[in-house]
Amino acid sequence: MRIATVGCLVLMLAAGVAQAAESYRFGSKVLTVGVSAGKLVELAGTPVHKEPVENKFGAFEGERWEYRLEGKTLVVTVTKGKVAQFDETY
Repeated sequence: MRIATVGCLVLMLAAGVAQAAESYRFGSKVLTVGVSAGKLVELAGTPVHKEPVENKFGAFEGERWEYRLEGKTLVVTVTKGKVAQFDETY
């Protein structure tokens, strides 16, 4: 019983560390899923890291762009030239 309680606690803490969102605020501007990658660069600047996203067969599907903002890491998935997802890690 004690192991199950500790396991649940660990899962709850891990869930609070990363958040996926459909929008993200850059100062007074808000970007949402579906905006162009150009608009993302205009508001957030050049990412510190980019990596390809591939399907299970190795075909290119998009990119993950990583930004470091105010002690957080923001990973933006870009597919077909548009923002598909925001993932924020503290």
